[in-house]
Amino acid sequence: MNSSNSESKTDAIVFIGDKPFMNYVTAVVVQFTEKGESEVTIKARGKFISRAVDVAEVSRRRFLEKENIDVKDIQIGSEEFQREGKTTNISNIAITLVRK
Repeated sequence: MNSSNSESKTDAIVFIGDKPFMNYVTAVVVQFTEKGESEVTIKARGKFISRAVDVAEVSRRRFLEKENIDVKDIQIGSEEFQREGKTTNISNIAITLVRK
């Protein structure tokens, strides 16, 4: 596999967290419009999963409707964490958007 392709995949990931909602929407839009990515992945864990879904939908429907963006894949899972001496599971999601 060529290295520029793998670099482009890692650059096209938006991790959802505590920042203002529109920061994430802007990050997704910039990946498609200015950086010319054909695929962008939005990742989130725990309480930010619903925000990741909202970011994907607002990006697609409101800001990228002329770009012809579709949901390619949605992956869900969980990870084990050690927190305060207890093992805790935390859910995660990865939503992959692709240019048609």
